[in-house]
Amino acid sequence: MLAALRPLSPPRNLTRELVERLSAEITSGKLAPGVRLPTELEMMAAAGVSRTVVREAVAALRAEGLVVTRQGVGAFVAADVQRRPFRIDPDGLRSISEVLNVVELRMGVEIESAGLAAERGTPADAKRIGAALKAIEEAFQRGDSAVDEDVAFHRAIANATGNPQFARFLEFLGRFIIPRRTVRPVAERTEEQRAYLTSIQDEHKQIYAAIRERDPAAARAAMRRHLSNSRERYRKIAGKSKK
Repeated sequence: MLAALRPLSPPRNLTRELVERLSAEITSGKLAPGVRLPTELEMMAAAGVSRTVVREAVAALRAEGLVVTRQGVGAFVAADVQRRPFRIDPDGLRSISEVLNVVELRMGVEIESAGLAAERGTPADAKRIGAALKAIEEAFQRGDSAVDEDVAFHRAIANATGNPQFARFLEFLGRFIIPRRTVRPVAERTEEQRAYLTSIQDEHKQIYAAIRERDPAAARAAMRRHLSNSRERYRKIAGKSKK
């Protein structure tokens, strides 16, 4: 049981590393449902960490639904580990592969979202999507990367589906749906960066036009094109940042 509790290396976040190790032991089945975790003192000694780190790690595992705690008894592996809530850990989105995984997940949801928005959306919904599109353009003109405005555009489309689960999904992802953090202000932008933002906005306009014209097939195609292109653009940006 204590194989995962070998001493931890100081440079990393100790709480996060302990959580990752214990999570791996639990999800792999090495720590079976109902099994009691080592005591605080045992984990402190085995992992070489403080009581605070151990308590924070156990609290994080409890929040993830992996363990349950019993007052005065200890922490135990949850009986229904496989039914824990779905979540995306922001700390896990540090590599290009993880960010791209989220982009692909968005594709599975937002392509259909655009189609339903075109099919079910009201004139008021289309007006809100158009306003969000205009806000992106204004942000670009100010020199902003328009991340918040871009998020609002996609949320407006999700709201237009009439299905609240689409909007809740995007709310869950938050700003992670727009991994555009490397674009500098307009005054410092190169022609390539300006072209990058222009291409994004052109794709937004195509999505909006299809929804406004109540063409579900065109809306799905436009959203697929936008997200596929975004995936490729981000791969290129990430590649350049490594040079």
